[in-house]
Amino acid sequence: MPLTLASLVQHSALKLTVRAGADRLDTPVRWAHASELADPVPYMDGGELLLVTATNLDAENADSMRRYVRRLAGAGVAGVGFAVGVTYDDIPQALVDAAQEAGLPLLEVPRRTPFLAISKAVSAAIAADQYRAVTAGFEAQRELTKAALAGDGAAGLLARLAAHIDGWAALYDTSGAVLAAAPDWAARRAARLTPDVQRLRDRPAPASIVVADSEDRVELQSLGTGRRARGALAVGTGAALGTAERYAVHSAVALLTLTTARSRSLQGAEQRLGAAVLRMLLAGQPDHARAVAGDLYGDLLDAPFRLLIAEAAAPAGPELLTETMEAAAARSGEALLLVPEGGRVVVLAADGGAAMAACAAYAEAQEDRAPREGGAEDSDVVVGLSAPAGPIAVSAAYKQAEQALSVARRRGRALVEHEELAAGSVLPLLADDAVRAFADGMLRALREHDAKGRGDLVASLRAWLSRHGQWDAAAADLGVHRHTLRYRMRRVEEILGRSLDDPDVRMELWLALKATAGPTPAED
Repeated sequence: MPLTLASLVQHSALKLTVRAGADRLDTPVRWAHASELADPVPYMDGGELLLVTATNLDAENADSMRRYVRRLAGAGVAGVGFAVGVTYDDIPQALVDAAQEAGLPLLEVPRRTPFLAISKAVSAAIAADQYRAVTAGFEAQRELTKAALAGDGAAGLLARLAAHIDGWAALYDTSGAVLAAAPDWAARRAARLTPDVQRLRDRPAPASIVVADSEDRVELQSLGTGRRARGALAVGTGAALGTAERYAVHSAVALLTLTTARSRSLQGAEQRLGAAVLRMLLAGQPDHARAVAGDLYGDLLDAPFRLLIAEAAAPAGPELLTETMEAAAARSGEALLLVPEGGRVVVLAADGGAAMAACAAYAEAQEDRAPREGGAEDSDVVVGLSAPAGPIAVSAAYKQAEQALSVARRRGRALVEHEELAAGSVLPLLADDAVRAFADGMLRALREHDAKGRGDLVASLRAWLSRHGQWDAAAADLGVHRHTLRYRMRRVEEILGRSLDDPDVRMELWLALKATAGPTPAED
């Protein structure tokens, strides 16, 4: 308990008497300081018990004392101790009235009590309070360590921490989701802080922020020692944390950080096992893969799953996505096979499960974040997703995910599913620099011919191909005679050196036109 004016008044050896501000004796005292300056405020830090003999004060002047006391109260001085029998035999009434008016505690110090005795009493009380705080902090550390090592893990640690700080505590994963809270009612309060946790996540660890509102005061502390936080701890209290409470929170942060680091090491071992399972599946050895997967990934291989490949479009893209999927899988009890591959990652996740839902939500958030001019590089990740598959079809699923990833990269999409390619049109695939270069080269001679005013061969070719070679319909679309159109098509063959009777030539020309121009006359 911090030292207060009431504690000093109750100190039997000091013999202090309250002359004003009796209702403010619960004010904490940070130090005792003697000063005879007419204006000691520039040298005050707040919370001091100011000891005076009024040598340089006009203590019997009411106006002077009002100004003096108001300055002290405004500076946060805890109270004034006035020594009687030195300059004045009694405290002047002007000072008593001014202190009473300002609500500033005024203590009478008898002549036989030296200021040094008060300073020693304050110093001893502060030291004792700090000792109690440190002792309580070490005790909290021992209890929190026992809780962390016990079967309850993080939940037990949070319960002990909440009791020590007389408040509540919550643990978050990297996505900002609440993993545990104590007491139970705090989970709802903690969930409202997810945006603040996400803001903290973007700062290098360790980092902290304070969130204050009408309910309580919350401190958020990041967990981890690397470039990025691995989670966060929130503690909510009715007031700022004291020394003992601060010890407890720091101990909890250290223990949870160690737990997180241990979890990451275990996760690394799981990833190495997952890589071996994936290699076997890709090699067409599902039985061997099942044997290696054991209980860790066995359930995943027993039901339809999806294979996704995520590629970095920003420094932390795949890492944030996979952490989000891992958190979702952990909360739902799903198995998740995750294998880093350089700057990208391969993931096997249950079809329709929580991890896949988290992936879709993450990609959707990237799509909605802002209109992108440059394409996928403005998103954190680019993801290609296979169709649902089983253990015997992993190689095909991998190819599907690769194809979808390539399309996502070209289209500037955060995520493309293979089903979109299978059920959609091939035309969006033409939005590729290599395809455009091929189309431009194929049609260049015709465009140069038209640019010299010798005829409209490109438009005529487009109309003829869109009408499947029907002369009358294509000529009508162009508004020319069919003989004129026949002549133009012969010129196309002569310039290109290729026959329009060849279906492959017609297909290539049509795709070239689609890759480099707008709608056909028939489509207008």
